[in-house]
Amino acid sequence: MSETAADLGPLPEWNLDHLYPGMESPEIGRDLENARAAAARFAKEYRGRVANLDAGAFAGAIAEYEALQDVLGRLMSYAGLLYAGDLADGERARFNQNIGEQVSDIESDLLFFALEINRLGDAAFESLRSDPGVAAYGPWLRDVRAFRDYQLSDELEELLHDKAVTGHQAWSRLFDETMAALRFPVRGKELSSQEALNLLSDKDPAIRREAAESIGRVLKENVRLFGLITNTLAKDKAI
Repeated sequence: MSETAADLGPLPEWNLDHLYPGMESPEIGRDLENARAAAARFAKEYRGRVANLDAGAFAGAIAEYEALQDVLGRLMSYAGLLYAGDLADGERARFNQNIGEQVSDIESDLLFFALEINRLGDAAFESLRSDPGVAAYGPWLRDVRAFRDYQLSDELEELLHDKAVTGHQAWSRLFDETMAALRFPVRGKELSSQEALNLLSDKDPAIRREAAESIGRVLKENVRLFGLITNTLAKDKAI
């Protein structure tokens, strides 16, 4: 008989020390504080002025924006990966939620930048993009402009951004935490979703079958909740 995931001990866990040493690291608070101040300065310097920037100033603004996004991305990556490593850990869940809310608040000061880039006329945009300093950001600018036809007013875009934490992000978190709390009986053991799904790759076909049947049975018992989450996310995206 093959070993089950429970016999093999805990599942692997990422080493995230290259991002931050831990949830209580002073570096996290420092980066949040610095990013908040830098975002406020960025908004004060460039909000309403993007269309008037020459190529050199435009490239410099993108570089500042990139540096800010690098810090915010590191914060979100750390919180998200830490949480994904153990969705049932309440402390990790709270930490992830807290970081997400603070980053979202900081990004409110940065939202205008992409919106103003998309309001640039084609001729003005192409003139800026022909500059070597700006051309270095060509792939990012291409992706930003791809949403140009679907951009709403600044007020609506800001509202959607602010509501994301209590909208689709909250429903996604409900799904993750519900999945983490479920237990799947296999061979007399109560396994987490990660452990049960891992058994779908077991070399023993009998264990694979039993795991698959358990997963299907438990998910079916929760189909009403998962259906509500799926339909709500679909409607949120449609809106």
